[in-house]
Amino acid sequence: MSYKNFPMVPRVIFGRGSFNQLNDILEPKRLNSKAPFIFLVDDVFKNNAWLTSRIPLAYDDRIIYISAAEEPKTSQVDELVEDIILTTKERPSGIIGIGGGTLLDLAKAVSIMLTNEGEAKDYQGWDLVKNEAVYHVGIPTISGTGAEVSRTTVLTGPEKKLGINSDYTPFDQVVLDSELTQDVPKEQWFYTGMDCYIHCIESLEGSYLNAFSQSYGEKAFDLCKEIFLDNNLSEVESQEKLMMASWHGGMSIAYSQVGVAHAMSYGLAYLLGTKHGIGNCIVFDHLEEFYPEGVKLFKEMKAKHNIKLPQGICADLTDADFDIMIKVSLGMAPLWENALGKNWKNIMTPEKLKSLYQKM
Repeated sequence: MSYKNFPMVPRVIFGRGSFNQLNDILEPKRLNSKAPFIFLVDDVFKNNAWLTSRIPLAYDDRIIYISAAEEPKTSQVDELVEDIILTTKERPSGIIGIGGGTLLDLAKAVSIMLTNEGEAKDYQGWDLVKNEAVYHVGIPTISGTGAEVSRTTVLTGPEKKLGINSDYTPFDQVVLDSELTQDVPKEQWFYTGMDCYIHCIESLEGSYLNAFSQSYGEKAFDLCKEIFLDNNLSEVESQEKLMMASWHGGMSIAYSQVGVAHAMSYGLAYLLGTKHGIGNCIVFDHLEEFYPEGVKLFKEMKAKHNIKLPQGICADLTDADFDIMIKVSLGMAPLWENALGKNWKNIMTPEKLKSLYQKM
């Protein structure tokens, strides 16, 4: 038996206001005055001086504002890398992602592609990256995706939606400042929090489960219940606990995998551009057959926070559209095996999967 030797984020700082220490963290990592730090920042913060005025810029450092309205694409990564190469005198000292899962995944992918030849789509898969990435830092401004701690960066490519899963993907440094999550809209807070909750359910009920994944998954699950069901936390406590739930939920799949909801939401994202958090919620709502207790609890959380999910998003799709989604989804073999076991192909046939999509 050969076990995976997974890397973890080597440095993390936690605490409200820790974002103020960013200069102290970055400056020792500056290679020289010609090797800038590039900050990839969610464009919702473009006119938000409370955050942007604290980004420590020096020499040729720059901020690139990026919209998170769409899921990150391999073509977008290639464009960013080309832009950075053409506008910097030397390879950057580091890439810093500030935002939700989209920005964190882009920061990870850009840092990898600055040191590896070819296009981002060439690295979609497991352990294809040859060279160590540029120093990269993740600063989440919303909690739930686990992108701050995972060893993947999920990208939509020309043929598939799949992560760059590698030992070089995890951040070198993460800054967990729950104060940065204070203005997240309620629906977004719920959808992204549920991404974390669904990580837990899929990990804890999967065939890949082991004590490592279980310990993280159970902690994240308990935190999610405390935040989204018990509801007797102060706003600050809720923000801090969701930040830790996201971390633990991300860790729970390091030695495990996600399952049916993620595999299906990848299909929705690829064809319809459905954002990851809401896509997971739309799918999970219909998965009683696979996760009866988890879905029951999810529906309770949904009702408690008065969340109305979009209906009928697959209503007008053609057979060809369904075939595209089914192909993308069934391409996620490790997810299906974790969810349904080694004989998953006999259980989740294309016809069965189509009938599930048709409910949405």
